[in-house]
Amino acid sequence: MKYSVVIPVLFAALGSFILILNSSPRVALRNQIANSKDRGSVQNRLREIGKDSPESFLEFRSKQLGNSALVCAALTLVLILAGKSPASILLLGSLAAILTFTYVDRALSMKVHHHKLRVESEFPAIIEMYSLAMSAGETPLAAMERIGRTATGSMAIEFNKVVALVKSGKPFHIALDAMGRDLDSIAIRRFVDSLIIATLRGAPLIDVLQRHAQEARELQRNRVLGAAAKAEISMMIPVVFFILPISILFALWPSLANLNLFSSA
Repeated sequence: MKYSVVIPVLFAALGSFILILNSSPRVALRNQIANSKDRGSVQNRLREIGKDSPESFLEFRSKQLGNSALVCAALTLVLILAGKSPASILLLGSLAAILTFTYVDRALSMKVHHHKLRVESEFPAIIEMYSLAMSAGETPLAAMERIGRTATGSMAIEFNKVVALVKSGKPFHIALDAMGRDLDSIAIRRFVDSLIIATLRGAPLIDVLQRHAQEARELQRNRVLGAAAKAEISMMIPVVFFILPISILFALWPSLANLNLFSSA
């Protein structure tokens, strides 16, 4: 009896929601997504991982909303079959949708963070390759094109974007500035600024590249040492809370056993 009342109410609410939106729910949903308040923040994060097309935000937000609706519908169906009250169904379904929405957004932030770490780890080797290519007599754009064609990784993809922008008609320093803005990294931003200034003023590029390659190696070394220090602290947790108590227990167990024997005697 309860199912025959709740399920039609859910379908009626869904139909009313569609009618309120518009005669074309797909168009109305796209308009609502396009007018999202956090559009700029999400687009900046998508741009950092290489998804800078106009449809990237729409695809991400549609996936986010679709996953939230799917989880909410699945949990609602399970709760209806379990015979829960409508208030608990509404509360738990809404909570599941909000948590799913937040999880998808958090997953995008983690993907951006991992991409940033991967780019910064590749940066010293790419800069050294770039410096060697420039020392061999190639122009800055030709050296960047060679690295983008032969190397693999995120930095090579960014170099290919710069080459594509230059070939489409943009000046080299503007394309470099676009790469520095897309990659949220202090080291890369500093390298881009130095390369732009050296290119515009005619300064020797080899010295600039070698200095930045050395700084990038030092930064990578400090990052590895910091990660090792954090790992060392994390390793202390199982030692202090698991291995040490077990060792103390094994050391004290014979004495406790003998005391029990003496007390029983």
